[in-house]
Amino acid sequence: MGKIRKAVIPAAGLGTRLLPATKSVPKEMMPIVDKPAIQLIVEECVEAGIELVVLITGRYKGSISDHFDVSYEVEDVLERKAKGELLEKVSHLSSMVDVVSIRQHRPLGLGHAVGCARPIVGDDEPFAVLLPDDLILGERSATHELVEVHQETGTGVLALVEVPPEKVNLYGMIAGERMDNRRVRCTDMVEKPAVGTAPSNMGIAGRYVLPGSVFSYIEETPRGVGGEIQLTDALLRVMREEGMHGKLLEGMRYDTGDAGGLVRANIAYALERPELADDLRAFMRRFV
Repeated sequence: MGKIRKAVIPAAGLGTRLLPATKSVPKEMMPIVDKPAIQLIVEECVEAGIELVVLITGRYKGSISDHFDVSYEVEDVLERKAKGELLEKVSHLSSMVDVVSIRQHRPLGLGHAVGCARPIVGDDEPFAVLLPDDLILGERSATHELVEVHQETGTGVLALVEVPPEKVNLYGMIAGERMDNRRVRCTDMVEKPAVGTAPSNMGIAGRYVLPGSVFSYIEETPRGVGGEIQLTDALLRVMREEGMHGKLLEGMRYDTGDAGGLVRANIAYALERPELADDLRAFMRRFV
């Protein structure tokens, strides 16, 4: 199978669950310890061998693209003050991967956002999609896991997590046949089913590897509730016409789109840092 060279990151959402913090700061720029969340997503792309990242952004989100550009003023100050370690952290951002940005002019749904990348990604090669609200912390990146399954099967691949029965109404839920402990041959999908009606306990997390043909399916998808074009409709067509697999992720998923998930992600990522972990554990013992 061909290499996955490109990734799409839909980042045009307003971040209303994190207001008022996101009134003037994009939710993707909210810090996880000392990095904005979007940087962790792009680093995941790099770890998986991605060569080009396509950011789908909206108005007032220029700071996301700026974060991955050269910052002459900051770099000059750090160089003159001989702060080499900090200089490397900043200058590395503009060289670790090629990043381009496309504006989604109207909020017409996730399917529409992914479809905005078509002129750059093209219809002839598979690509990854990473939703920036979802951080997945594990020994290997989630995208790397999906790329491996794609290389084995040649199909699109969905990232899956096991969902408690009372929360299935928050996920797109998959029906499928277990191939082994973590791989699934997907046969159907239900978007946010009522509690007690889900076809399995496997829900879609915010990572995908999709064939280029999905762009045609998105273009043919009519607008649904709220006038939005749902990615789920296009995924169902891929699943039924071309086949699709799922991978139950090895890492832990954190939804940084709400305050509780953002706090949990900060704690989890901080505990992975040896220079922070001991002090943080001692601090938390005072409260728990």
